[in-house]
Amino acid sequence: MTSVNAQTTASPDSPARPLILASSSRYRARLLSNAGVEAEIRPASIDEAALKQSMQNEGMGAAEIARGLAEMKALRVSRGRATALVIGADQVLVCNGVLFSKPADAAHARAGLRALRGKPHDLMTAVCVALDNAVIWHHSERARLRMRNFSDEYLDRYLADAGDTVLSTVGAYALEGVGAQLFEQVEGDYFSILGLPLLPLLAFLRGHKVVMT
Repeated sequence: MTSVNAQTTASPDSPARPLILASSSRYRARLLSNAGVEAEIRPASIDEAALKQSMQNEGMGAAEIARGLAEMKALRVSRGRATALVIGADQVLVCNGVLFSKPADAAHARAGLRALRGKPHDLMTAVCVALDNAVIWHHSERARLRMRNFSDEYLDRYLADAGDTVLSTVGAYALEGVGAQLFEQVEGDYFSILGLPLLPLLAFLRGHKVVMT
């Protein structure tokens, strides 16, 4: 299932501007690069864990939290680069009402995968673009995934094969690699599951002459 919430205030006739990705995710950078989009990588300096907890305490849902974090990242970088288009993105995974974050270490990755094993979960992905310290566009996607009931022996093998990559992804899996073997069903946009709703973003960038129409 997919939910979209988008708005834009910038003119599509405006000249091309510098493009910045406010993220340390190599997956998002790779998606842009593979699509032929050149962007400066400038991770935003925010305390994601504290902000996520604060938004949870305020009663915000997973989709709201993902969008809020994406906007905070873009706005933080936009403050110092007012003339650039700044992309912010974030993901929030929720299973049975519990929000999951990137695991701190292999032990946390193992515990998280055990908690997700055999169950469906929702992955909320949000992307936004900021210009001159204001969000001018945003888009959100919801994917529904179900992990298979894999054995503890397979879990050990998966963690050994995946290595440190499990620490850089929400839910400790990367669907484009060996993490695909954890699943029995996936419903949703593939690019969004990898971390970036690429097609809507490319459409926005074409409208702003960042990529060729």
